[in-house]
Formats: sequence, structure tokens, C-alpha cells
Amino acid sequence: MTPSIGTPLDRVDGRQKVTGTARYAGDWDLTGLAHGVLVTSPVGPGRLTSLNISAAASAPGVLAIVTHRNAHSPHAKPSQFTPHRTDHTYSPDTLTVLWDAEIHYAGQPVAVVVAETLEQATEAAALIRLEVEARAPRLDLAAHLNEAYPPDQIFGEDPDTKRGDFEAGWHAANTRIDATYTIPWEHHNPIEPHTTIASWEGNHLTVHDATQWVYGVRAVLARTLDLKPEQVRVVSPFVGGAFGCKGMTWPHVVCAALAARAVGRPVKLAVTRAQMFGLIGFRPTLHQRVRLGATKDGRLTAIGHDGTNGVSALGTFVEPVGQTTRMLYSCPNVWVRHRVVDLDTQMPTYMRAPGEATGSFALESAMDELAYALGMDPLALRLANYAERDEVRDLPWSSKELRACYQQGAERFGWAQRDPRPGSMRDGHLQVGWGMATATYPTYRSQAAARVRIDEDGRALVQSAAHDLGTGAYTVLTQVAADMLGLPPDRVRFELGDSDLPEAPVAGGSQTTASVSAAVAFASKAALDQLRDLARRDPASPLHEADPNKLVASAGHLVHTDSPERREAFGDLLRRNGLPAVVAERRSVPGDEENRWSSHAFGAQFAEVKVDPDLGTVRVTRFVGAFAAGRILNPKTARSQMLGGITMGIGLALMEEGVRDPRWGRVMNADLASYLIPVHLDIPHIEAFFVPEEDPYVNPLGVKGVGELGIVGAGAAIANAVFHATGKRIRDLPITVEKLL
Repeated sequence: MTPSIGTPLDRVDGRQKVTGTARYAGDWDLTGLAHGVLVTSPVGPGRLTSLNISAAASAPGVLAIVTHRNAHSPHAKPSQFTPHRTDHTYSPDTLTVLWDAEIHYAGQPVAVVVAETLEQATEAAALIRLEVEARAPRLDLAAHLNEAYPPDQIFGEDPDTKRGDFEAGWHAANTRIDATYTIPWEHHNPIEPHTTIASWEGNHLTVHDATQWVYGVRAVLARTLDLKPEQVRVVSPFVGGAFGCKGMTWPHVVCAALAARAVGRPVKLAVTRAQMFGLIGFRPTLHQRVRLGATKDGRLTAIGHDGTNGVSALGTFVEPVGQTTRMLYSCPNVWVRHRVVDLDTQMPTYMRAPGEATGSFALESAMDELAYALGMDPLALRLANYAERDEVRDLPWSSKELRACYQQGAERFGWAQRDPRPGSMRDGHLQVGWGMATATYPTYRSQAAARVRIDEDGRALVQSAAHDLGTGAYTVLTQVAADMLGLPPDRVRFELGDSDLPEAPVAGGSQTTASVSAAVAFASKAALDQLRDLARRDPASPLHEADPNKLVASAGHLVHTDSPERREAFGDLLRRNGLPAVVAERRSVPGDEENRWSSHAFGAQFAEVKVDPDLGTVRVTRFVGAFAAGRILNPKTARSQMLGGITMGIGLALMEEGVRDPRWGRVMNADLASYLIPVHLDIPHIEAFFVPEEDPYVNPLGVKGVGELGIVGAGAAIANAVFHATGKRIRDLPITVEKLL
């Protein structure tokens, strides 16, 4: 039987998606479904001094209006929720939903209008009149840098890292770079806005939600609504894109549950595109200072990286920009610091490669600046400082094929033909620039569980509360199960996205495949062991009294390795013994491999841009990304992830910028007409490929995550290409016409 793992299997959920039968959070048509619409504060911070709902309450079709006056039991308390992963601790989030009259940020919900139809709820919501005693918002990160303070921790570690003597290494350097880089607010815009449908049966709550973590939503709702976790079910089999924003639970989810309880009917609440900008977390605004010191031959003597990001009064979220800096290059003296500044916004959140995407822009831009200062090729500078081991953890790499990524990426891009002089390359009147950067992302793995059922018809059902955000998890996990069970993929069905299924971690940190595939493998083995034991004890089986260690699964049969003619179909064995199925559930827990090895995926990014010197417009015209990420279970879905990451990197470099009104705190470009993200015409041909890499240590299947790797270094490669084209170093993203003219 030909293995499925490693083949470019088409998406097993593709037919459902293209035929419209895949049901997303807002697609569940429940009996008696009512519609909720949020009313949000147009300003913040401040205090709600008047909330007049009389006109709205008497509007046609209105069933209820939920506000801080009637939302909660008088004995309830605000929820303090700190979710955990095996190796990370998320920042606390004080989820205060319709709690009191305090307004923390513009866009905060102050009411939910529930009506028979969406149109009626929308019309009634527009009739609500509110007054807010506003305070001047703190929004300017640069103006408050002197108030920055260290967070308590980052992923359970100290926010500062020191290795060696930075000051000594800095002063010993022959060449120094000391530069500041900034990144604005970047807002999440998945194709599917956040939507929740909540319904109650007695004191049991079912929620259909667009989420990356059904178990996390369940925990938040249980704690917020004073329920036991088993009283809450969260369902999310399909998610229309999520890059971190759906990994945490935002106020609208609780609002939907409160509204459904108020009317005694299911309530659907969809966050509008405009509301997402204020209500949903975002990538925080960032200020980074990078200092690099090097000898004449380019060996780094000192690396300093200070990162400061804005946070909210509702919780501290740290963008860990220095995590990559600590380990990417060999250097005896490294000093990394993280600081935060309180601003009047919703709490920032994770956005594809949080810390790595943004931190690499600063670090890799500074490395490019150092290369020019030294008169070195940027690729040669990186090779001169290649880290043979993780120097921050003092551990060997579980595997590292970054040199091969550099070599093969440069060859495919044609890097050797680059004229190093800025402004020297032309295509007619257009300036041409080539830039490169390094990509890296850590390999995470968390506890996960899976259940495997082999039925008498020879088919298998595999279940885990994992998530498919469009990443291909349905397909890849089906392939893993198929190979483990000795079945073709079309005889395996995978169910995910339901908190009634065995627990899986948040779909973040590029960890789903590494975490869940191990649990699937263990559960598959346990189910097959039941069949082996059944065959060994069954006198009518051709495998009676066979050594279980010599029975392998192939094409839906148990086969004796010494005598292949001795075989029996799963279904025949089950039917003869009067069993409809065998079922096994197993949990996978990371071992001590992370204490013995450092595991990262790596890559090399190469970008070509063309700049119109008269108009200042920049177009990315060619992009090559070479990546090493362990065993690639499905080349098609993995490559798709790299293309998506690079595309988001183009947006980070050239387009995305949230703008807030300094008087009232609200986002001024809360739509896709003025908040720009890449569209098809903005994206060139992208050549993304994987360098072969075997990793026997990282996890049972030797896989590393690829969901976030593609964006890391992409923005820096583009910024470096712009400098090569124009001779203008843009350190403040995005790179726009105004900054180049």
C-alpha cells in the first residue's frame, strides 16, 4: 500500500467548501433563531453617562436589549481568564463584558439589540442614543516611551535576556549600527468576520463560534457565566481564516450568550467588518531599537534589541520581538529587552508569527544595514554568523538546514547576479532592487488527545477537538491516520472543531500538526492493537495465535509479516466476533526532547521590487522562499501556507496601517477601502519550496510547523530590496509613496 504521508493529497474538505455545504459559524439555521446587533461606544476611554434605549425597545421586531444594567446577576464577578498551553502562558485578559458604565476603548460594546431579523436589529440599534464623558485617549506610543515598563513575563520567561557583556562587545566593534524601527497597528481581516450563535437548553449552553480554540472558548464562557465546563459546548468545524484573532475569546461571544439567555431563543451575533477594528485584538504598535556591532570581517561582537509595544488597561500582551534575535546568529554578547506602554485600546493579540514577523523586520533590516556598512554581501554576512547551536539555550539543534536554504534560495533567485550598489539596477525607468532576509519559527508541541474508531465496514472515524482554519488540518491529519491504520485516505473521516471531542490545543504557534498527529498515531496504534488481540484469540481467524508484533495493517487488513498470505480484513474480524467497532482514545504529551534539543524551522527569503522614481510606487515583482521544516506531510498544503505567509509579509511591508483619531480613540480606516491588504494583483509569482530535512528528535513524526514561517523575514526582504533599488532606508512600516518621495 502506497503511503499517503508526503503526497500532495487534495484537500479532503475541498468539495464541501466549493459546493457550499461546509457550515461555518454563521451558517447554522437553528429553530427560532433571533439576531443580535452590537452597539459600541464611538469614543474611548470615558464613562457612559446616558444610554437611552426607549426608541429602540419599541421598534418593530425587537425582543430584548441587553446592557450593563441587566446583563449579569448582581452577585456575578468579572472573569479573569488565563488560558494555558503546555509550554506557554498567555497574558491575562480581564473580560469585562457589559459590566458597568466604564468605557475602556472606542469600539467597546455597550448594548446588544435582539430582534426577529437582522434588519430589524440593525435599525433598532441605530435608534439607541448614548452619551459618554470622554477622556483624552493615550494612543501615541512614541510620546509615552518614557513610561514603558517591563512585563511580568513572556511565555513564562524573563522579558530580558543577557548573554555575555553587551557593552564590552559594542565598544570592541569596528562597525556599529544603531537604528530604530517602527510598526503601526495591524488589524485582522480574515475573510470570515467573527460570528457566534448561542443557544440554551436549561442551564446548558451551545455555541457555534468562529474560533481557533473550542476548549478555550468553553473555559471563558463557563467562568464568565458561572457554569461548569461540561455545561458548555463549543462547535467550530470550519473557520474562514484566522491568524491569531480567533485564538482568544472576545466580548461578542459572551454578548451572544447573554442575549440568548435574555430572549430564551438562539441568537446569532455577527461582528461587522468595521466593528472588528475596535472590538477585536490586533498586532500592537511597535517601537524597536536594534544595535549591531561587528569586526571588520563581519563577525558579530554585540547584538542589542529593545522592543516596546502598546498594551491595554484590560491586559498585557507582549509582542516578543526579541525571541528570534536571541538565537538566530552566533554572537557572544546579546542583550534583549521587552517593554510595554499602557494605551487606551482593546487588548492587542496574536497575529501570524507574533514577535517573529515584526522582530525579524527590525533585526534583518539592521543586518542589511550592517552589510552595507561593511561592504559585504548580505547573504555572506549571515553565513559568517551562522549559529551552529542555539546559544541562548546552549542546546544543539534538533535539525537545521538553513545553509541549504540560503544556497538553494540564492541559486533559484539568481542572487549572484546582483549589483550591490544601491540604485544601480534598472528596468527601463523603473528602479530594481533585490533584498533578502532569514526566516525562523520555533517548533511547539502541546498535549493533545484523539479518538479512533474502526468500524465493521472497514472505515475509520478519527476525532479530536483540533481546528482547520483553512490550513489543511483536515487533510494532513487524515493522511496521518490513514497511514497509521493502513487504510486509503478515502476510508478515513476526520472530525474536529467540537469541545465534546478529545481535547486539542489552540490552533496557534504552528503546533496543530505536531501536537495532534502524535495523538492520532498513538490512538491508531491502540485501536489496531485491539484488532491484533482479537485476531490472535479468534480460532477462526487465519491469524489465530500469531505474534501481535508481526501483524501489520495494510489496505484495510491485518497482515502477517512472515507469511503475507495470512491476512484478514478489519471488517471480517469484527463481524465474526459480533463487534460493530473497536474504539481507542489516547493522549500525546511532549517528552523531554525540548530540554535536550532546540527545534526551529528555518528559511531564506529573497525579494525583487520595482520602484517608480517619479511616483514612488513599489511593486514586488518576484519572490523566492526556501524553507526547511522537517518532514513535510503534504507538500501541497504546506506550500499553500508559505504562499499565504509571504503574501501577508507583503501587506506588512507595503500596505497595512491602522490609523486612530487622536481626539476620540476610534479607528479611522475601519474598512477594506482604506485599510489596505494585498489582493491578487499585488502578488507576484512566488516560488516557495522546501529543502529536505529529517529531524529524528523533534516529535514522533519529525514535523515542524509551517503556518507562520512564511511571513517571517518577508517584510524585511522587501524593505531591503527597496533600499537596494532607491538608496532610501525606510525604517517605519509600511513603505508608502510619501516616505519614498
